[in-house]
Parts: sequence; C-alpha cells; structure tokens
Amino acid sequence: MEKEILSFHPDDRFHAFLTTVPEAPFSRGRLSGIPVAVKDNISTAGIETTCASRILKGYIPPYDATVVGLLRKEGAAIVGKTNLDEFGMGTTTENSAFGPTLNPADPSRVPGGSSGGSAAAIAAGMVPMALGTDTGGSIRCPAAFCGIVGLKPTYGRVSRYGLIAYANSLEQIGPMAGTVTDTNLLMEVISGYDPRDSTSVDRPYRHTPTPEIRGVRIGVPEEFFGEGVDPRVASVVWEAISLLERKGAEVITCRMPSMAYALAAYYVTCTSEASSNLARFDGIRYGTPPDTKKTWHESFQERRRQGFGEEVRRRILLGTFALSSGYYGKYYAKAQAARGNVRADYERLFSEVDVLAGPTMPTVAFRLGEKSDPLSMYLSDILTVPANLAGVPAVSVPCGTLDGLPVGLQITGRWFEEEQVMDVAYAYEQGAKP
Repeated sequence: MEKEILSFHPDDRFHAFLTTVPEAPFSRGRLSGIPVAVKDNISTAGIETTCASRILKGYIPPYDATVVGLLRKEGAAIVGKTNLDEFGMGTTTENSAFGPTLNPADPSRVPGGSSGGSAAAIAAGMVPMALGTDTGGSIRCPAAFCGIVGLKPTYGRVSRYGLIAYANSLEQIGPMAGTVTDTNLLMEVISGYDPRDSTSVDRPYRHTPTPEIRGVRIGVPEEFFGEGVDPRVASVVWEAISLLERKGAEVITCRMPSMAYALAAYYVTCTSEASSNLARFDGIRYGTPPDTKKTWHESFQERRRQGFGEEVRRRILLGTFALSSGYYGKYYAKAQAARGNVRADYERLFSEVDVLAGPTMPTVAFRLGEKSDPLSMYLSDILTVPANLAGVPAVSVPCGTLDGLPVGLQITGRWFEEEQVMDVAYAYEQGAKP
C-alpha cells in the first residue's frame, strides 16, 4: 500500500505530547491523513512508549497495539504519544515523571487525568482525535475538564492487546475527540474482536448517531448529585438534562445505593491489580541495566525506588497490603462483593431506564497543585469509577461552562449499548448548538 507523509510540528505549549513524529506516514482509508495522537501507555512499534515513567524511559516497543494497527489500517497518521499520569495512576496528569500537562481552557489548571495529554492535544487544536485509556474515569475526567468528548467503551468491546496494564479488570482503551461524530468514527475503527485478547468480545461497533431521542428513559440517580458535588456544577448539568427532556426524553429520578461503597471497592481493586502488574518492572527486563556489583534484591529495590514516582509506589504498597496474608479477606474479598453490588444496581436500574445521566466530575478543573493530598484526589473519582467496576459504557460530553471552565455531562448505558449512549450525547450536542 502506497504511503504518504504528514508533516507534524505542533505548538505544544501545554506539554500534551511526550513524543512527536514530525514526518508521520499514512495510507488510504476512513482516517486517511488525519493526525491521531496515542496515549503513551499504548504500544507503538518504533515509537518510544514510557507510560510517563522513568523506569520505561528509552523503551521502544517492537509491535503495535491492536488499536494502533487498526488506526494505521484505516490510514491514520500516528503523530505522537501523549502525556499521562505515570502508568495511568492519577486524576490530574501531574504525576507524569516528565512534567505536568496544562489545561488549554486555563493553563493554571490541570487537564484531568490520566489521559490529560490526549484531551489537551484535542482541546488545543493540535489533533482532531486521540486514543486514551480509562481505568476509573481516565478518559471521561479529562474530557470533562478540557471540554471535549470521551467514551469509555463496554469492557471487552475494544482490544486491550498492547496496552501496558495497570488494572486489567477495569481498564479500557477508548476514543476521544472534539465532537460526538468524530468520537463515534474513532470508536468504529478501534472496536471488534481480537483473538490476542482473552477479554475481547465479538461486538464490532457500526453506528451513525441520531439526535432523535423521543421516548428514551433517562435515569438520574440522586447519588450523582450528592455530597461533594459543586452545586453550581449540578445546576449546569441539570440544565443539560432539561434540554434532553425538551427533546422528548423522559427523565426519571432514581437511587443507586452501591455508590456509597464504589470508591473504596475501586481503589482496593485497582491497587491490588497494580501491585501484581507492575512486579515485572524490576530493572532487568526494562530500563537501565542493574548494577552487577549489588545483589539482586539491592538492585531491585534501587531501580524501583528511582524508577517509580511517589503515586505509583503508594499504589503498589496499598495493593500489596490488601493482598497480603491475613488481609485478603478483610479488604480484597470485600471489595469484590461491593463490586458485585454495583453491577447489580446497574442491572436493576437498566431494567427501568435506558441510560443514566449526571455530572462527569463533581467540580471543574482543579488548579495545579491543588490536589496534593492523595485522598482528596481519590474522592474526585466518585462519579466515574462505578462504570469501570461494572464494565458498562459511559461518555462525557461538554454541557456548558462555569467561571469559563468546561463542565461535562456523563451518559452511562447498558452493556454493549454504546449506540444508545452516543445517540443521547449527540442529541445533547446538536440541541445545545446556537
């Protein structure tokens, strides 16, 4: 197939990229010549992939992730790798070993995380679309903070082969773009069955969004507007829900009691899986070779202490503790029971409504350095983690501003019903146009 070259020299004043490809090859297809950015925890053959961590500095994968191969097959120009919280662990993209990304809406604020680089690259107009990953809101959070669209697909609908794992049972690769239409197109390209991914499901996505939502039942759980949600953010989101109601949707208030335990269940689960997944980064397989004058244990400790940032070390320690003898039943087993309750709540709600709606994030974008306390940062994920625990699809679409900063509307749907989710998002987007 004949290749052409796209020249890419962005003005990256927001530090959205860790690596750029100045002369990006592309071919013919549905994405022919379109510049697409890829989050730097997704493998790209011949392009450095670091997960924003010193421990992987200099690592160049010998293969493409399945989603990257699908992008190339459709003619996309892979123009660079975007910044993130190290190994995807964070909500602000401040945890990158190579410096934070800034929010194009206000450079004194964070872009959200962990896919903050992808969101900022789109919001700044450097690329029209990008890939992110979502473990507990890492696509939807930056989409909301930067004023773009981001979709977390149903678990299994997009291949995870080539994604450098953080928490296998929670994370998904997903599309991000400036509009619902572009997000929908990118989702069409990257979805489908992959025999190399044991969690992959044969449910390719082929859909043209429609703004017709008359009769769609939209559930609004009271817990989505509970303690910790800025009342002004809630007001902006309610206005968006009212617009959907005016377009013919039926709005139904409901309850989701499992929200009380979702955050705790999420952090026990993700840190436990992280402690296992990151064990292979021992300074022998990746990164700088170990000091042969030291014992293996000394070298192992030194490389991980120097290679991992503070937040990564914190999560490894928390996860190792939760899985340790005597504590497994007290923490991890209980977290899985709570996770089952979250899924059961979704099953019950989706027997009564078609989608759920609420704020994506409880506040607008934080100021840089504002969430220095880890617990306050973790609490900001309360509205996004339930979808990952249950594996359901959820999209964030811009629904207005507050003090000049974007606010996101989150639409959550049934398993493998991204089509319904995207229709509601598209209906809002079209209805909100002046």
